[in-house]
Amino acid sequence: MPVPQAVGNSGCHGAPVGHYRGNDDNRCGGNMVEEGTIAERIRDEMSLFTPTERKAAHVLLANYPIAGLETVAEFARRANISAPTVLRFVGRLGFSGYPDFQRALREELEKQTQSPLTKAAFRPEGGAGEGEPLARFRDALIDNIRETFRHVPAAEFEAVVAALADARRPVHALGGRLSDALAYHLAAHLRVVRPGVGHISGQNANWRDVLIDLGARDVLVIFDIRRYQDDLAVFAAAAAERGVTVVLFTDQWLSPVARHARHVVAARVPVPSRWDSMTALLGIVEAVVAAVTEAMGETAVRRISLIEALRPPASS
Repeated sequence: MPVPQAVGNSGCHGAPVGHYRGNDDNRCGGNMVEEGTIAERIRDEMSLFTPTERKAAHVLLANYPIAGLETVAEFARRANISAPTVLRFVGRLGFSGYPDFQRALREELEKQTQSPLTKAAFRPEGGAGEGEPLARFRDALIDNIRETFRHVPAAEFEAVVAALADARRPVHALGGRLSDALAYHLAAHLRVVRPGVGHISGQNANWRDVLIDLGARDVLVIFDIRRYQDDLAVFAAAAAERGVTVVLFTDQWLSPVARHARHVVAARVPVPSRWDSMTALLGIVEAVVAAVTEAMGETAVRRISLIEALRPPASS
């Protein structure tokens, strides 16, 4: 498989980073570097595509990776473009042909469904030194944060901030079994700087009680990383049908919720562990909170001041 070249960024020894190589295990000076996905490359280079190629890009991102696993004719029909345009789009991504492109997507699809049992252990077999597993984990976290922030499109980030900073729009945050901690974290911070923020909790059977009151003014923020939860996608689809603006925070392989989201922010999650890491995702959430606070200006300052005034005086 050919290696697409990244634009304007380099990794160790000047090698491009963020491009797709079809495996997790590129090593730079002994450290694990998670290679970029096709979705990341598309978002990075959207401005370089022709208008018809952008149609293919948007269709693939909205139905990722399923649209790309269809035949050329089916992909072209879905995007309302010609089959040669699909092939040019695939070539623009650096693949020699459609089979190579689909092979890469299938590899990503396999990674989406990985369970903790199929991921690398914290301490690899073979007897590493005492400090090595901790150092490898540290380096993976640093790489995740760096690559996550590098791949988040500025326009997408600003759109998310604008939606969350509009105090006229109620905000509702929801996450998966483990990622719901980030939904709570976001909601708790936003409640300090603006009104109308809620965290959707409890059993998913109760979510419809919230859904019935949602409409076009509402913003629904969903957190979902592999292995993705079907109930989140169902809830997002129902909310989108009611005109709700769905904002998705996910991993680089994109949760199925992306099909219903108006805005998608993806973070790197792999580390040398049975578990994925949400550290980079937390970093993006905190960047959003910081930007929303500044965007709200004096409104946020006054609200924080009023909250502070309600605190009991510190004992001497």
